[in-house]
Amino acid sequence: MDPGTEHARAVGGTEYSWCRAVPGGTGTTLLALRLFPRAGALAAAEAAVRSLQSAHPVLRARLRAASTSSPTLAFPPSSSVPQLNLAPQPSALDFDSLLERELNNNPWAAAAAEPGPDGAPVLFAALYDLPAPAGGAALFVRIHTAACDRAASAALLRELLAHLGGAGAGDPEAAAVEAGLESRIPQRDAWKPFWARGVDMVGYSINGLRTSTLPFVETGTARSTQMVRLGFAREDTTRLLDACKENGVKLCSAMAAATLLAARQSKKLEIGQQETYSIATLINCRQFLEPALDDHNVGFFYSAITNTHKLHGDEGLWELAKRCHDSYTNAKNSKKHLTDIGDLNFLMLRAIENPQLTTATALRTALVSVFEEPVTHDTSDLQSKAGVEDYACVATVHGIGPSVGVFDSIRDGRLDCACMYPSPLHSRKQMQELFDTVKRILQEGSNAGGEKL
Repeated sequence: MDPGTEHARAVGGTEYSWCRAVPGGTGTTLLALRLFPRAGALAAAEAAVRSLQSAHPVLRARLRAASTSSPTLAFPPSSSVPQLNLAPQPSALDFDSLLERELNNNPWAAAAAEPGPDGAPVLFAALYDLPAPAGGAALFVRIHTAACDRAASAALLRELLAHLGGAGAGDPEAAAVEAGLESRIPQRDAWKPFWARGVDMVGYSINGLRTSTLPFVETGTARSTQMVRLGFAREDTTRLLDACKENGVKLCSAMAAATLLAARQSKKLEIGQQETYSIATLINCRQFLEPALDDHNVGFFYSAITNTHKLHGDEGLWELAKRCHDSYTNAKNSKKHLTDIGDLNFLMLRAIENPQLTTATALRTALVSVFEEPVTHDTSDLQSKAGVEDYACVATVHGIGPSVGVFDSIRDGRLDCACMYPSPLHSRKQMQELFDTVKRILQEGSNAGGEKL
């Protein structure tokens, strides 16, 4: 790409799915940072966000014709970094309440309703003065998920902390400018026979119709994304990770299994009464691409594997976690995370267009979505230098998506999960009770080793 000229390209298949999903409420990625009171916070925040845009051309892109069948990403020349207006706004809300409000501020929905010739930026930023007695400020960076997945948002968070701490800009990269996910998958890994594609499409559709969900509180109403947080102490985190290792599963499988067990327990069903639940496991595909990318390459390079599991009420945590682990790893070993991207995108679009195809037209595609690998943050020194008290990297799920999306991270040895759900389809009380049970199941399972729970 000539650094002195604008470059545009058509979005890829997965990027197009996010273009369709975001106006409905799923796919707004939010980086939220709570800043300690200190002089120069405004200038530091503006400089930090501008540095991100300088290093990552996709973050200064504009999404054009997003509401049509042929959207494009337009990348301005490297000399043209968009001007930011981060004049701090006063807020009467605390950080967590402000986070939820900002999470549901969706400029791309407005742009879809009234599209302009220049399109909408993929990145928006806002800065707020927090109320006394805590004071300080809150910085929010909102990014369209077509331009930023979960791994990239974690990398951007580290870069933001470094910039706020005065470490300067990182090395520039432009992977997402050149091509999206599908164009980077080796042809030998993406090929799938036509008949196999048809069989899988039928299988996904039938499984989607027969899976159970959590009870819905209010259907047919306007929705937003809300969050509950699930935290473990350092000792509990160590025990849980050790128990996962002993039982031959990853943390994502233990988390998914505990959520399935908690969901079934919440229904007070009889032992032997069968229910089928669906799990979506999200996989970072950067290492499978040609050329391979790292998390510093900002863009959307994830895929999903969906599996269903029958529960009868007598399953133990580690027994079910092993089933979850084996299901998605067997599918991954068969390269379904690469061959089935187009199938799942197609079904996602059909559900967006025909919500009545889902239970109670709720657009729920799974009970829970988990990430194959947690994000690991060892950032206490960076936080201290940057003057950051707390942070979160989350995304909206209230359009199409699971009943709950688990964004797990290990922060300086402590497991911290941001659990995102659509409200009022599900209530905060319902979700808090669900994840109180999830925490109990995981803690008891960690202490009991391989015993049934």
